[in-house]
Amino acid sequence: MSAATVIDVRELAKSYGSVSVLDDVTFSIDGGEIFGIVGPNGAGKTTLVESIGGLREPDGGSITVLGREPIRDRADLTQRLGIQLQESRLQKRARVGEILQTFSTFYEAPADWAELAERFGLTDKLDASYASLSGGMKQRLSIALALVGSPEVVILDELTTGLDPRARRSTWDAVEKIRNAGVTVILVTHFMDEVERLCDRVMVLDGGRIAAIDTPNGLMRAAGAAQVMSFRPSTPLPVEEIRAIPGVAEAEVDGDLVRATGDGSMVLAVLSSLAERGIAADHLRVDTSSLEDAYLTLTGETSGSSIGSEAGE
Repeated sequence: MSAATVIDVRELAKSYGSVSVLDDVTFSIDGGEIFGIVGPNGAGKTTLVESIGGLREPDGGSITVLGREPIRDRADLTQRLGIQLQESRLQKRARVGEILQTFSTFYEAPADWAELAERFGLTDKLDASYASLSGGMKQRLSIALALVGSPEVVILDELTTGLDPRARRSTWDAVEKIRNAGVTVILVTHFMDEVERLCDRVMVLDGGRIAAIDTPNGLMRAAGAAQVMSFRPSTPLPVEEIRAIPGVAEAEVDGDLVRATGDGSMVLAVLSSLAERGIAADHLRVDTSSLEDAYLTLTGETSGSSIGSEAGE
């Protein structure tokens, strides 16, 4: 555990009856990081962050957050850690302004709750009851409540579920500002664009175990992220000649359509080789394997899986 480590998890285990949800989970998070956690539904993501937040007691292993143990030191840690969960249960008749003001009194050095309301687009809803809010507005309120204590660490579970595209990007900007202020962020999400935009590192959980931890780019490289190009050559080309071009890992010809897969140098090499032969590449299309492709490779899911869905765990 280095001096920069803010969260340290060692050999964490949790079961519900005969079902193992977390098994030998070990990792650490440095101060000021945005650390993403992704995985299929049921992978153990929510159980993990609830354990870190002191809301659930693990069966084995250890957790320290800011040098505290979440269960033993929960009262102290509550002053320093904020958490936004997938579902929040608040009094239906309570007004938004009342909720924010009341929660701010729980902390020794709270943030300006009115400023948080403005940041998350809640100012016009301060007199509205919690029950009258849309799902997206409830989510914004939940995020504001996670930040009202001016935490050093904040856990955001399915941060932008239910938000429209504009609100999602506004929320991303807010998270980056939080990190820039020195706050450590744990972000649980199903959205790979969110991971790519925000996360310094990301952990893939699968079946309660860690499948990988790396930067988003590192995960793509480790999973064999590649470029895929397709085109129709103005003159037929034998597939063997295409495979011989530097950077091409595999190629196939389907009628007059050529498909080739390779590394980042492939496209330029193929186009240069065609130009040398006086061959044009008509209907050229280039696709790059994404973080979602890497995720699917690591978890064995298919493109029709829950990734990108709004389902919880």
